[in-house]
Order: sequence, then structure tokens, then C-alpha cells
Amino acid sequence: MEATTLSYANLHNHGELFANFFRARHQTFIGWKQWDLPQVDGMEFDQYDTAASRWVAVHDRSRVLAGVRLTPTTHRCGIYSYMIRDAQKGLLESIPSQLLYKEAPVAEHIWECSRIFVSEHVAARDRLKVQFQLIHEMVISARQFGASKVLGLIPGSAPRLARRVGLDCVPNGPVLDIGGDHVCVEISLATKMH
Repeated sequence: MEATTLSYANLHNHGELFANFFRARHQTFIGWKQWDLPQVDGMEFDQYDTAASRWVAVHDRSRVLAGVRLTPTTHRCGIYSYMIRDAQKGLLESIPSQLLYKEAPVAEHIWECSRIFVSEHVAARDRLKVQFQLIHEMVISARQFGASKVLGLIPGSAPRLARRVGLDCVPNGPVLDIGGDHVCVEISLATKMH
């Protein structure tokens, strides 16, 4: 098992991994969770998968086990910025606008993590190891991009997992039913991971 942070600049170095990342998202969000999302050729994507984003993949060769998208909160593409902020501004029908207690930040030191998933094909005995690897690589990558905080819309149970692996994860909004319980959190990258 390895972890790779993908970008438009390096995807040519990783064979099918980039496409397989979007196929794994399709299997998780459209196939398993039955979310109504854009798709083509068995790959799920949206308006936030731009050249400004980075995608962290935990994989076994080219088979994707888990992943997350990182996007700078300062990025804009047309009317869109980042998913949490756009939801708060009422631009997204599928995510309630009251997902944060305060205004969504726009700052170079804050990145958004979104579309976090672990494949349903990961055995129960391996899930914690895969989740730890994903969080570990996400933190390393976000720090390399200059982030000291990450804002994420994550499953409602994930803050407990974050604490188990040493992340300072604080709910930043109410738990909402968005295809299952989800909550916005702020993750400080200043604390040391165990």
C-alpha cells in the first residue's frame, strides 16, 4: 500500500492512477451511496476538480483504496470557489447553506478537503490502516502547499477517527444529513501526528 498526491502536473507519471481515482469515486459516491453527481466513462467528477486541486490516493499499485481532494480556499473558476463556501453561498442545491457556524474562510493558509472516501472493497481489518495512511498523506501534502488548516465536509463519525490518529479536528458546523450524517470541521495542521 502506498499513497500518492496527484496533480495535473504529475498525473502523466502515474499511469492509470488518476483515472482510477475518479473511477473509485464513482464506485463510492454514485454506485454505493447513490448520489446524483456528474459522471462520464465510469468516472465521477465535479466543477471543483480543477488544475488548482490535488488528489491524495491511497492505492495498491493502480487499485485505489481511498482518496481525498484538496483545493485552496483562494481558488476561483468562473462563479465557483470551493465546495463548502459555494454551498454556504447557496450555489449548490445538494448541500445546505447552513453547514458552517461562521463565514467560509478565504486564505492562503487554509485548504479544503472534500470527496473523502474509503473504498467499500477495503476489508474491515484494513480500514483503519488505510484511513491513517490517507490522513497522513493529506496532512503532509497540505503542509507542503502552505496550509496550516484544512476545512472539510466529512462523515459525522470522522472527527473521532481524526482524534485517534492525532489530528486536532474541531466541528465548525452542525451535523447535517447530506446522503448520511456529515459535518464541517476545521483541522489544524500545527499539531503533530502520532
